[in-house]
Amino acid sequence: MNKYINHPKCIAVGECGLDYFRLPEDEHEKIENIKKQKEVFIAQIEFAKKVKKPLIIHIREASNDSREILINHDAKQVGGVLHCYNASEHLLPLSEHNFYFGIGGVLTFKNAKKLVEVLPKIPKDKLIIETDAPYLTPHPHRGERNEPYYTVFVAQKMAELLEFSETQIQELTTNNAKKLFKEFSSLS
Repeated sequence: MNKYINHPKCIAVGECGLDYFRLPEDEHEKIENIKKQKEVFIAQIEFAKKVKKPLIIHIREASNDSREILINHDAKQVGGVLHCYNASEHLLPLSEHNFYFGIGGVLTFKNAKKLVEVLPKIPKDKLIIETDAPYLTPHPHRGERNEPYYTVFVAQKMAELLEFSETQIQELTTNNAKKLFKEFSSLS
């Protein structure tokens, strides 16, 4: 594993986190599944701190537990990005713990009301644009395979909602990503 984590192109640890979307129906199995996910997540945080790399965090229907674990295990030492941010206001305090909010194609969806509502509440210095390729392709290409190029549609929508120019959004989110992934700027 050291061969990969120490490679110059490895700039983060992840994707890791908690996902309670498809838990077992049996109550005992459900409890055990959640317990195991938490143990693994904590181990991933500790590993990221050991190797001094930020985390890429996946959270699905587990906002409260994720926030609690990230804060209680001092994940702010390395920070990271809440990948494909799920618009949970419970996660907004993580901006004060060195976490950024990854905004992708979902922002362009007609049913993204919650994300549209929460977006202005995210500190601007904590916004990052991302793709979840090959999934969550932005409108007007929804239904196609997602590609990094399509993040321009996310930037356009973000600019519209925040009343910024597209250039301002591109510069802001690029600078935020470079700040988070310090080694990132040396790879380009």
